[in-house]
Amino acid sequence: MNLKDGYVRKPAGATKRFCQFLKLNSQTLEQYKYWHNSHNIWKEIPEGIRKAGILDMEIYVIENMAFMILETPIDFEWDEAFGKLATYEKQAEWEDFVSKYQITEEGKRSEEKWQLVERIFSLTDAIK
Repeated sequence: MNLKDGYVRKPAGATKRFCQFLKLNSQTLEQYKYWHNSHNIWKEIPEGIRKAGILDMEIYVIENMAFMILETPIDFEWDEAFGKLATYEKQAEWEDFVSKYQITEEGKRSEEKWQLVERIFSLTDAIK
């Protein structure tokens, strides 16, 4: 894929967006990318993410950094949703499995590993 072609998105109306980052083990980066490929990820993981109220999730990688974008409904409650997600089938097992590819403390849940990122610019807000 040519990265300059971009990624097509179909807006879902008014949503909230959350951005996060995580450091990855550069020696296992290809395996991390393999397991996050849409064809290789355990089917219970995207099902649980959707069930927790997340409309869309994308992960981007550059060098040893992963950057995640979450799109959620306006009424999405972070702590409530991630509390539910942690109880879903295979979620804890998945977190343990992928932790070997991440630079993070052992036994952490997803929302404890990924660091929320502060937005400092919005083109939409800047041209209002």
